[in-house]
Amino acid sequence: MKILDFLFSDAVSADLKATNKKDLIEEMVGLMVEAGAFEKKNKAKIIDVLMTRESLGSTAIGQGIAIPHGKTDCVDKLVAGLAISKKGIDFDALDGEPAFIFFMLAAPVDSAGPHLKALARVSRLLKDKYFRESLKAAKDKEDILELIAREDAQLS
Repeated sequence: MKILDFLFSDAVSADLKATNKKDLIEEMVGLMVEAGAFEKKNKAKIIDVLMTRESLGSTAIGQGIAIPHGKTDCVDKLVAGLAISKKGIDFDALDGEPAFIFFMLAAPVDSAGPHLKALARVSRLLKDKYFRESLKAAKDKEDILELIAREDAQLS
């Protein structure tokens, strides 16, 4: 499974405007709606799914990374967006550090396998400190997609 198989390239941003968790989720869901990953009519429902998941425990995994994710009947396949916050956002990470890299995933309700494989793939990709620093320094969407494509090729 390659990241570019489920990442919507138009749902990639190198400069998020959000300053808190709720605004970040709303901004990223908005990007994914614009990219065609979600239907506009389902925007509020998807935000609710992601915020409910966050209430169970933060999806910030430390080292400046958060992977907000959830299962919803609003999608029929795994979809993802990726965004960078230049300032960082308090996302209730276990290490107490702000998150800068946000990888949002949404999967169909009945899809445990692909959802877990995607989470594992994203986590493995983001373990590399050089890669994380390169993502944070990316100037635009094209830089980010090029970095992902390069890493995807190396991980296969």
